Amino acid sequence: MPQVQTARGPVASSGLGPTLMHEHIFILTADVQQNYPEEWGDEDARVADAVRQLRALAAAGITTIVDVTVLGQGRFIPRIQRVAEQVPELNIVVATGCYTFDDVPLFFSRRTPRMEARLGRPARDVMADFFVRDITEGIAGTGVRAGMLKCAVDEKGLTRGVERVLRAVCRAHVLTGTPITIHTHAASQHGPAILEVLGDEGADLSRVVLGHSGDVTQPDYLESMASAGLILGMDRFGIDHFASFAERADLVMELCRRGLADHMVLSHDYSCYLDWFPPGALDDLRDWHYLHVSHDVLPYLRNHGVTQDQLDAMLVRTPARILGG
Repeated sequence: MPQVQTARGPVASSGLGPTLMHEHIFILTADVQQNYPEEWGDEDARVADAVRQLRALAAAGITTIVDVTVLGQGRFIPRIQRVAEQVPELNIVVATGCYTFDDVPLFFSRRTPRMEARLGRPARDVMADFFVRDITEGIAGTGVRAGMLKCAVDEKGLTRGVERVLRAVCRAHVLTGTPITIHTHAASQHGPAILEVLGDEGADLSRVVLGHSGDVTQPDYLESMASAGLILGMDRFGIDHFASFAERADLVMELCRRGLADHMVLSHDYSCYLDWFPPGALDDLRDWHYLHVSHDVLPYLRNHGVTQDQLDAMLVRTPARILGG
């Protein structure tokens, strides 16, 4: 039976149940928070708030989330472990990778295979090695192993730095069999360029999620990406700044009508704490929370002809296949 790594250890992929494939718990700018801790506030209070929200999510019927917080987003696994221990009814799959829209972090900028060779060492990909270690040995001595790889290809597309991260993620994927999720800028339709790199690196396209695919209504483009083998991340429900609730839900319905239910996964891209915006800046997103899919999206889809089998494909079968292999 395929096993999936979680914050509390491995679980059988058949036992994941309804799964949200693209969420966060905490997103923060680590060096800012370390130097100005008053912004973060009380650690225990932050953890307690996350526990409360995730218990409510589990009570709504979701039994697994993938926390896709990686380097560049303030990943700190000991804090996630504290949360996971208090919500035993919910599996939390954690991720490894690097989040950048342009250049790689300075730490990696000169740690290249070419530099390693110049220094008389094997010409290894240090970034990919870090990702593989997180998957095979665990993260930062916690023993928690990553079950997902993540990178980003935003509006600027495959810059030199972004392509380097994407290739490192692909290499870790090929070595370990761990699935990939890619933050994308749907309006820019970078899918063909991403596919070229994935193909060049030998990635299993059926275990690669093209994230944020529902941000713009582009059913023909998305159908072409699914036909190529990718999974479509319809994973920003509640973020109405890019597309409304009806636009997102109707796009899922249209793709189901085209026979693509087993090529989609659902989620919110929500986090209990996000320091990328000043307090109050996102208060207009009233439906952006962990319960929106369960309480609003699924009833809407059912009422508009999406079958329970199609919902099970998006929430249970396809996530289990992606995560379990």
